[in-house]
Amino acid sequence: MLHLHPHAPLPEPTTPYDEQAICFCREWLSGKPTFTLRTSGSTGIPKPIELTRTQMAASARLTGETFGLHPGDAALCCLNVAYVAGVMMLVRAMELSLDLTVVEPATNPLAGLPETTRFDFCAFVPLQLQTILEITPGRLPVIDGAKAVLLGGAAVSGSLEEKLQVVQAPVFGTYGMTETVSHIAIRRLNGPARSETYRLLRGVEAGTDGRDCLWVRGPMTDFAPVQTNDVVQFADSQTFRWLGRFDSIVNSGGVKVVPERVEAALEPLLRWVGFRGRFFVCGLPDERLGQRVSVVLEGKPFPHENLELLRREAGEVLTRFEMPRRWEFLETFPETATGKIDTQRVVRELTQRRVI
Repeated sequence: MLHLHPHAPLPEPTTPYDEQAICFCREWLSGKPTFTLRTSGSTGIPKPIELTRTQMAASARLTGETFGLHPGDAALCCLNVAYVAGVMMLVRAMELSLDLTVVEPATNPLAGLPETTRFDFCAFVPLQLQTILEITPGRLPVIDGAKAVLLGGAAVSGSLEEKLQVVQAPVFGTYGMTETVSHIAIRRLNGPARSETYRLLRGVEAGTDGRDCLWVRGPMTDFAPVQTNDVVQFADSQTFRWLGRFDSIVNSGGVKVVPERVEAALEPLLRWVGFRGRFFVCGLPDERLGQRVSVVLEGKPFPHENLELLRREAGEVLTRFEMPRRWEFLETFPETATGKIDTQRVVRELTQRRVI
């Protein structure tokens, strides 16, 4: 664990992870003009992205402005500093003079902290906050007084969003990527201001291409447009709803199915039959249809009667084109370096498996 205090000398690292964080801080404080980060690899092969100091500083200042952060505010970095989410917590601390606690990424990052610890600003991936809520809810006071709790890096399930309603601090889902230097849009996940749409941060411009995929530009992109593969629907010029990934759309017999919509419909049904693990929807090869809408679940196979019950109930909320034709189970999902499900690897492994 590291503590980085504003205007104080950098501490001496005691672990390899601490050394990684301190190394970046030294480079930033030395005035290094460019930094090379790698994408997470969750939607493709990880690739290096070069970001300028100007871009990263602009992103940090915009975050500070958006959430009302001030010098001396206490922040928590529990995201991997090898990737943009963790790196930008370090940059925000140095650019905004925050008092930063750095802990090595863990499923429950609050577990090793004193109970009297309090943070004004922190960011988690969904699994981390879900673990805190389910395993150590008594630790919520550590973050309940925060100006903002950010949640990103993976989709927030409907069941987790409901659990978030007990968090007193405002929790925001974030939209962004390495190319946009972390988040460029946010949506409130808890309280009376919760919303299903993302709002662009000040100064960010956005639109869609011919596929209805989002493009963005702003100071964090050096005002160059960044084209994404995310299918969105704009409510107005500043707010949009995220629908899914263009490159994950399943083409089944000529009908295009958005996996994220099927996942949202299936999640409460899976929880209803007692399933608490991870799952996702994808297209698996089919000689006749091209692709079959398929569900892949982490854990042991269901009893046959549970699976039949799920199929019947799913038929009430999904169209016949969206109905999963294949249910697959893997004991453990492989993960990317940032802890996301390596869906591409799973699809490769399942291509030759039998139909259930």
